[in-house]
Amino acid sequence: MGKGAGAAEQGEEEGVMATDFFWSYTDEPHASRRRKILSQYPQIKELFGPDPWAFLKITAAVLLQLWTAAFLHDAGWLKIFSVAYFFGSFLNHNLFLAIHELSHNLAFSTPSYNRWLGIFANLPIGVPMSVTFQKYHLEHHRFQGVDGIDMDIPTRTEGRLVANPIAKSIWVLFQLFFYALRPLFLKPKPPGWWELLNLLAQLTLDLAAVVFFGWRSLGYLLLSTFVGGGMHPMAGHFISEHYVFKPEQETYSYYGPLNLMTWSVGFHNEHHDFPRIPGTRLHRVKEIAPEFYESLDSYRSWTQVIYMYVTDRAVGPFSRIKRAAKKDE
Repeated sequence: MGKGAGAAEQGEEEGVMATDFFWSYTDEPHASRRRKILSQYPQIKELFGPDPWAFLKITAAVLLQLWTAAFLHDAGWLKIFSVAYFFGSFLNHNLFLAIHELSHNLAFSTPSYNRWLGIFANLPIGVPMSVTFQKYHLEHHRFQGVDGIDMDIPTRTEGRLVANPIAKSIWVLFQLFFYALRPLFLKPKPPGWWELLNLLAQLTLDLAAVVFFGWRSLGYLLLSTFVGGGMHPMAGHFISEHYVFKPEQETYSYYGPLNLMTWSVGFHNEHHDFPRIPGTRLHRVKEIAPEFYESLDSYRSWTQVIYMYVTDRAVGPFSRIKRAAKKDE
């Protein structure tokens, strides 16, 4: 760690918000740990490959959410909001993480099949994002923490403005917008045919929802996405995965019950170590090589992570590890 880390550590000791990121001058930890684990436990390679049940699970979630939207076509807005928060949010966040799974081609061996399924999984979310998400997310894995490349890291503007519990609460509430719009402003990528297909499919579904069932049905889908990505237990994974509460650790896993609904994205150290293993088999990595993970800090509650983030005076958008880009990057 360099001077940025030192400043952040001093801020934590004094309970004062850091004014810079934690700067690291070493490579991200996952590639080296992957090599060590595979050298000791080569059988982990047997866990690689698609999840044969992914298509059926995604189809069930999509159909259930679309049916719910149709069922609520004439409901009052209070009922729509309540169902969206306590039910639809879980389905749409599940589908968002299904898209995350598909970005690693973990439903089919053929990449294009995963993209088509991602576009299908995107439908209840209401806003096209699956194809674009894959482009940026794979860079997050390949260039974790690299300045100007990893768009998962907040901007300096976010770090300066989100500096107290009220600002952090608002940031958490709208974090899905920051997460989605940040790369489009900082590192826009030219759209291709897949983005166009994603857009056309989404507009067709949204239009059909309005024409056949009305605005309330579409409103339910969009609310499910918004509340599920904000001040919501499942959205705690956005913070828990890489926000630094201890400067010596870059990635954190979550071993709580919500993994059952989130494609085990909580096994995040395991996922970054082995992105070719689907969520249904990630727990096996920790079972096979426990000595590599049991010494790492982890979480049991995503709700607690959100609370810690909002209330800890020393933690904020600057609480991320960054590293300077190399010339070849």
